[in-house]
Amino acid sequence: MDKPIYFDFRQHFEDWHRYVLPIAILVASILLMIGIFIKIRSDASKLVDLAAEPARVGLIKPGPEAIFDPAFATASPIEMVLAPTAMTFDSPVGSRHSALTYNAQPFMTNQHLGDDLNGIGGWDSDHGDPVYAVSDGLVIYAGWASDGWGNVVVLLHEHINGKPFETFYGHLDSIHVPVGRRMRRGDSVGTIGTADGRYLAHLHFEIRRYATIDVGAGYDATRLGRLPGELSLQKWRGRDDDQLSVAPVGEPLPARPLQVEAPPPTP
Repeated sequence: MDKPIYFDFRQHFEDWHRYVLPIAILVASILLMIGIFIKIRSDASKLVDLAAEPARVGLIKPGPEAIFDPAFATASPIEMVLAPTAMTFDSPVGSRHSALTYNAQPFMTNQHLGDDLNGIGGWDSDHGDPVYAVSDGLVIYAGWASDGWGNVVVLLHEHINGKPFETFYGHLDSIHVPVGRRMRRGDSVGTIGTADGRYLAHLHFEIRRYATIDVGAGYDATRLGRLPGELSLQKWRGRDDDQLSVAPVGEPLPARPLQVEAPPPTP
């Protein structure tokens, strides 16, 4: 007759305590270490995000849900105040009167938003020629903008009427100025380029009626706030056609103090 089988709880507990419990503790320890590692990585990522400088969208710091639109990126109030007053103007290429140059694609020709200024030698004969600041201004953009633009420099100016405007220098081969530098009329901003070989050498020059750090498009059916660059320079020169502007000397002129007019009293 077979003997009845009894469950030896004590022996079972001793076996569990001897073999299973160490394995369970080991697995739990591994899971705990993995959890701690993931937590540290997550916290470090949050600290990096907090330390990073947020994208500049006008005067507003964007929240996590904000979508950056460079069209709304504007010059800062400090830049607006520091922008020198533009009194007289010269050509950005060639001589002060733009001698030895021609306009290959004038403003709004084929919806072109600037003026393509070239040396009279044609082709790439002007590659590497100097590009000059057309008037006193403040550098608010300097760098590689995109494959289509290449190197770009943007200067912020204050018109004699007190309103801000910009001059735009595109397709540069090299850049000679950093952001924040105050420029004198005739200072070199860079050299004529080809946007890394995409075009024949020329300067894409624009005058913009607003203060933005958005590079924007080079072609559009509307003017998008641009002015005819070459014609505006001729109009604003401040000298007769047969006269040269006085050569600038010394440091850039100080910006005019910011003036805020009080609103008229209500009747």
